Amino acid sequence: MTDTVRLCAVQAAPILFDKQASLEQALTWIDKAAQERPDVIAFGESWLPGYPFFIDSPLSDTWWDAASELLKNGVRLDGPEVKALCQAAKRAKAELVIGVNELDPQTEATLYCTMLTIGRDGELLNRHRKLKPTHHERSVWGDGDAKGLQPVACDWGRLSALNCWEHNAVLPAYAVMAQGVDVHVAAWPGREPDQAPSQPVWARQLLLSRAFASQAGAWVVCSAGLRLQAHVPERFQALYEFDHNGGSAIIDPRGEVVAGVLTDEEGILVADADLSLARACKVASDPAGHYSRPDLFRLEVDGREIYPGDRG
Repeated sequence: MTDTVRLCAVQAAPILFDKQASLEQALTWIDKAAQERPDVIAFGESWLPGYPFFIDSPLSDTWWDAASELLKNGVRLDGPEVKALCQAAKRAKAELVIGVNELDPQTEATLYCTMLTIGRDGELLNRHRKLKPTHHERSVWGDGDAKGLQPVACDWGRLSALNCWEHNAVLPAYAVMAQGVDVHVAAWPGREPDQAPSQPVWARQLLLSRAFASQAGAWVVCSAGLRLQAHVPERFQALYEFDHNGGSAIIDPRGEVVAGVLTDEEGILVADADLSLARACKVASDPAGHYSRPDLFRLEVDGREIYPGDRG
């Protein structure tokens, strides 16, 4: 265990619908972040090869073309993209957390919104599939399972990750907190501007990330994606609805923002996390220990790996 962990949030735009080009972008950003000598490097939700922004558009031939392109660029856990990310984490000597559009190995026709956690030794430590895609996301992503709903043990402490509105669903966040967390990655596609009242949901990403930090007594890397209209390929411009303009931040265990908020641009946020502060906050409120009531409440989690054909 150590008392200080350096955290990095990478806010950058992938190359939409192109997993090879996006991978090269990710490797460049990882190498750049490595110059900060971090312990954790975090990217946004479904970063490779990008969030399916087109889901909010009306159905059309172009919509189906976009969905088909996303499927074609799905990432297999045993594929070359994950191997390259593992090598990059080893070069950076850091834990790497990054969102991918994971291709189901059984059907090769279902995508999951998956967070990968890779160790500094270059080994894949965990994959967490988003349990319930939100609203229109259900048109492109399948339901995940709870096999990866757990923190991983690093040499400095415990690291967890969740996607977007899993922080709003309450139980996934509690299931992670109850296992003990020191650093958590809250991954998002990136919120749109606050002046867009018709799309208010992503504006909550900072509030939910701060709430998790306070409830868990953990440091939180709120890692957001970036996808502006200029990043949308010309053939899919008709599907553009609004920007995902970032909003990355690093938050201490009291829920206070210590780095960021970064919006409308690419960049890297860095903060040194004092884990003794996390332990002090847990003294006040430990959701896995003295601030729980196991005599009144019990949470049961089915941690089996589930494939589409297994769902009854």
